[in-house]
Amino acid sequence: MDGSLGLLEQEKLSKIKHVSTYNLRQIILLLVDISLIFICFIVALNLTKYSAPIDSMMLIPIGVYIGLNTVSFTIFRCYSSLWRYAGEQEITYIFFASIAYVIPVYIINNYLGFEFSKLFYILNTLLILGSTCGFRLSYRAIRRINIKSIDKDDYKNVLIIGAGSAGGMVVNEIYDNPQIGKIAIGIIDDDINKSGRRIHNIPIIGTTKDIKYIVKRYEVDEIILCIANISNERKNTIIKICNETKCKVKTIPGIYEIINGKVDIKQIRDVDIEDLLGREPIKVNLKEMSNYLENNVVLVTGGGGSIGSELCRQIAIFNPKELVILDNYENNAYAIQQELVRKYGDKLNLKTIIASVREEKRMDEIFKTYKPNVVFHAAAHKHVPLMEKSPSEAIKNNIFGTLNVAKLSHKHNVNRFVLISTDKAVNPTNIMGATKRAAEMIIQTINKNSKTEFVAVRFGNVLGSNGSVIPLFKKQIAEGGPVTITHPDIIRYFMTIPEAVQLVIQAGAMANGGEIFVLDMGEPVKIIDLANNLIRLSGFEPGVDIKIKYSGLRPGEKLYEELLMSEEGLTKTKNDKIFIGNPINIDEDYIEKHLSLISKIVENEEIDKIYSEMKKIVDTYEVRCN
Repeated sequence: MDGSLGLLEQEKLSKIKHVSTYNLRQIILLLVDISLIFICFIVALNLTKYSAPIDSMMLIPIGVYIGLNTVSFTIFRCYSSLWRYAGEQEITYIFFASIAYVIPVYIINNYLGFEFSKLFYILNTLLILGSTCGFRLSYRAIRRINIKSIDKDDYKNVLIIGAGSAGGMVVNEIYDNPQIGKIAIGIIDDDINKSGRRIHNIPIIGTTKDIKYIVKRYEVDEIILCIANISNERKNTIIKICNETKCKVKTIPGIYEIINGKVDIKQIRDVDIEDLLGREPIKVNLKEMSNYLENNVVLVTGGGGSIGSELCRQIAIFNPKELVILDNYENNAYAIQQELVRKYGDKLNLKTIIASVREEKRMDEIFKTYKPNVVFHAAAHKHVPLMEKSPSEAIKNNIFGTLNVAKLSHKHNVNRFVLISTDKAVNPTNIMGATKRAAEMIIQTINKNSKTEFVAVRFGNVLGSNGSVIPLFKKQIAEGGPVTITHPDIIRYFMTIPEAVQLVIQAGAMANGGEIFVLDMGEPVKIIDLANNLIRLSGFEPGVDIKIKYSGLRPGEKLYEELLMSEEGLTKTKNDKIFIGNPINIDEDYIEKHLSLISKIVENEEIDKIYSEMKKIVDTYEVRCN
């Protein structure tokens, strides 16, 4: 509790300090403006050869000028802008503020008996406009001169790709944030009509074909891709060219994230491997998706995991009657709960439950209490090597946890049950894949005699998920290597978490019961290529700066994964990224008998019997010695 209070106090002190600094700058700017108005007044009088003596009485019209100027500048927010961002908008505000009070000043001065010529008012207004604008812009100019005067060794040379508005905003951000230690040395753009021109005094020095030459000539340390509205295919091509240099590559957010008109330098991020997928964003039918989620109670098991938490994020968009997050790990459940509370507040009816899908009585009570209409079953043990060492845990969670939730969904008349499956369930060579295939068979069996529509969605690896190679590779690169790969020929299918979850939700909308939906994962990726790309994107040379080490295939691991068994075949759906694996006949009595046997084996911890019995349940399971 004391730690929390300490953090709150620090945050309050930080805010107070920020407000105090901001108010001080406003006061300084106001005092500068008052001094400038006084000087401009006297200069205008002398230039227009005012006949009356300039004495203490002149303090009255000067005071009128100062008072009305302050009011006008405040109304037009001329004291609200940060000096370092002084630019076109600031000048516009000052221009209108300076013009707005000329007529009131003229009327008041005449009323008070001070008759100045019209030329005086024109000249004085121009002097005030020029001096106030000049002061603000000079602050920015001095900052930029100071940046250029600092030792070049302390700064990284940055090449900007894109001479559009986004590129211009990034150049401004680099100027305005010297603390980040970057200098924009040039811009490149494929529009040859822009060649030789300048943006904020930074020259456009070539096209994307010239990247390697420019990097070498100008000793570029970092490249920032600043094209907001760009296809993934084009982005992929440009990043591959950048990868042929030793530069660190970064990118700005997408166009919809910068629609408010300003790119914050803190939003410029490292290029992630998903930028290299070269695939356009997947389109989904949002209306169709919302129909079965809106105003319904939705339960997500494993709701704190990487897939489960993304399911919760996307389901929340569709205005469910209630969203129930269920997870056995309290930290993950709490994290997604707090994220959704911050985003939606009271607009989202959210419940978070800590429970294990293995416990039938506990789960039955949850179904009785919340009466879910839709269940997304994402709870599972998924880590292949770990499950090879603890096969009974994989069976308890992935088979009997699924059996519990599926039976309860049938018992409590759930409308739709969606199992999150995996490509490792196809011709499995590991216990995790075999248990997930068994889970698919269980829901297809229950579906035959249930009003609940049971379906499974099968897909490959998701980028950035818990256990994914990407976070591991990044950590290894940050530590200086080596990057470890199990085999030089190993390949995997990849998809981003949001893409996979969108397709899962739409597949649920298509459900009639009994289907196994298969997601189109695009082209498979060689893990060695993925590792090389990540190393280059981090600004290193593979095999030179960062070594690559082969560790050998892990227990249960295959060189490549399949999305479909040969006997299943494929049926197209109206979404060209979603297919249906044709159902295979399953003997219900046979499955029930062997589930009972494997249950007793696991209960007695007879590990040596697990593999042969799993082979009887999943006949495509290729048991390998571990």
